[in-house]
Amino acid sequence: MSMYPIIMSQGKFTHKDSLTFPYEERGLQFGDGVYEVIRIYEGRLYLFNEHIDRLFRSLDAIQIKIQQSKEEIKSLLTELVARNNMEQDGLVYLQVSRGSATRIHTFPEDTVPNMYAYLENAARNLNGIENGVKTITLRDERWQNCYIKSLNLLPNVLAKQTAAGQGCYEAILHEDGLVTECGSSNVFLVKEGKVYTHPATNRILKGCVRMAVERFCNELDIPFIEEAFTVNDIHEADEMFLTSSMSEVLPIIQVDGKLIKDGKPGVISGKLQEAYEKDAQLKLETIK
Repeated sequence: MSMYPIIMSQGKFTHKDSLTFPYEERGLQFGDGVYEVIRIYEGRLYLFNEHIDRLFRSLDAIQIKIQQSKEEIKSLLTELVARNNMEQDGLVYLQVSRGSATRIHTFPEDTVPNMYAYLENAARNLNGIENGVKTITLRDERWQNCYIKSLNLLPNVLAKQTAAGQGCYEAILHEDGLVTECGSSNVFLVKEGKVYTHPATNRILKGCVRMAVERFCNELDIPFIEEAFTVNDIHEADEMFLTSSMSEVLPIIQVDGKLIKDGKPGVISGKLQEAYEKDAQLKLETIK
């Protein structure tokens, strides 16, 4: 990935090399903040409203108040794309922390939140979409408020690294055998034409692509069932797939070294990916 030179910081635009915050910064020292990663296709922000709505839900959940409205944040990010003349596939990373203040655990008074955003190029994972990916299962060791998209990602980082160390794309997390989600994705099981996934409780992050997939299922008359499945259910699945802003609808073909069905991407995940591409107005691309 390559980072674009102009960033947005505190509602203004500047060169990325000029961004500085004091070392006593609550996002850095406490993980006291939230973030969003929004997919960009040829300079177009995808699922923009869903991401900004979720940003404000996360801010409310940890009691950070920013001066900007949703529409003002959207305007700033749109201008950020324009100022960088971005016409490629990529992402915008947006982060808001409680601000810079003397290091104390309680909320500091009269502190202005720190907010910044930057752009990076990011190619689509066409090979994974076409051929599927391998995964492993791990115990979910995260906190109880995963619905907040907070900066506290160490358990996610460790899970993803464990998966990568075993040559896998993702780690499917579970609590005592009950599947929640993945390290950085939502996960779905398909059985007898029905799509199952964990309910949108505080134990998972309600992904923006997950919300889109629910919409696609309704449009395609595919039952979308918010019902948790178990690790034992996985190897009885007809299909599995995961979703995220960077993964799109990504088929899972192997879990813990065992193939899902015949080890090939399934029909339902293919239909949902087609719906995703249509919704995101993506051009057809040939995998090389």
